[in-house]
Amino acid sequence: MIQEITARQIYLAERPKGLPDENTLGIRSVDIPVPGEAEMLLRTRYLSLDPYMRGRMNDTKSYAAPVGIGEVMTGQVVAEVITSDVDRFEAGDFVLAGSGWQDFAVSDGTDVLNLGKEPENPSWALGVLGMPGYTAYAGLLKIGEPQAGETVVVAAASGPVGATVGQIAKIKGCKIVGIAGGEDKCRHVVDHLGFDACIDHKSEDFAEQLKQHCPDGIDIYFENVGGKVLYAVLPLLNPFARMPVCGVVSWYNLTGLPDGPDFGPAIMGTILRMKVKVQGFIIYDSFGKDTYKAFTRDMTDWLGSGKIRYKEQIVEGLENAPAALNDVLLGNSFGKVVVKVG
Repeated sequence: MIQEITARQIYLAERPKGLPDENTLGIRSVDIPVPGEAEMLLRTRYLSLDPYMRGRMNDTKSYAAPVGIGEVMTGQVVAEVITSDVDRFEAGDFVLAGSGWQDFAVSDGTDVLNLGKEPENPSWALGVLGMPGYTAYAGLLKIGEPQAGETVVVAAASGPVGATVGQIAKIKGCKIVGIAGGEDKCRHVVDHLGFDACIDHKSEDFAEQLKQHCPDGIDIYFENVGGKVLYAVLPLLNPFARMPVCGVVSWYNLTGLPDGPDFGPAIMGTILRMKVKVQGFIIYDSFGKDTYKAFTRDMTDWLGSGKIRYKEQIVEGLENAPAALNDVLLGNSFGKVVVKVG
């Protein structure tokens, strides 16, 4: 039974300049929505926090429309069906939906995935069994095309995408070098995830360490961060290297061009001379249904056999989501960040 008289929504109050601050997102109380015919009422249980959300705050041309001022902040959730007049859904079902940063939402079932009555790890549908896991799987296998014996370098290696990329590449017989921020994260990447090495990008000799750990060059660089990590990778790329571009989180809060020298000639010159394949991708419109089916099958098997390990960071309370998102953007999180809403 629903006890609350009102529900909470976190909405975009103003467009940020740089890192979102206390004025960027607002919180308000609203009446719990009432579903109509052929609709269902969803109660949010878990909210996913992901770097792409920063881009959706900008009013710029992109792969998806920006969040409007006053609109509920976008995001994937795992929710519980409270009432339903929608075929294939009934009260008590858990679902994966895109209803955003709010306690309750009404849905007609479009783009909603039924997870069943009692999924063992419901929040994993937002991580290793959801968008981040699928991003790692398809980006590496379809764009990176790893071959046994190749060297794969993964940025943000302790995050939900990077950690999964490295473990899949290991399954495929590659040498895996991770890059992460801090000794604890690097230790986790090597000791728990099975990477061959992990380098702290905060180290003064980061570029030299990367070179030492990649004596035969780099065949695949899975790009998540951009910035100085990309610049350190460039001189080490082998001929016909592949670079799936998933994100450039270190640049998301820039308000203009970065300070320092122009790296454009170095980037484009390396791509030309080394014949590097660079491909950006947005996961749900870059690959077909067959790839998603293969991902679901393989990832379920790998998790069951222990070949893939997964770390999740739970944040309690919807009201703490804005600060937690900033931690993700600043690299202060550890693992896949999920907000436990209710």
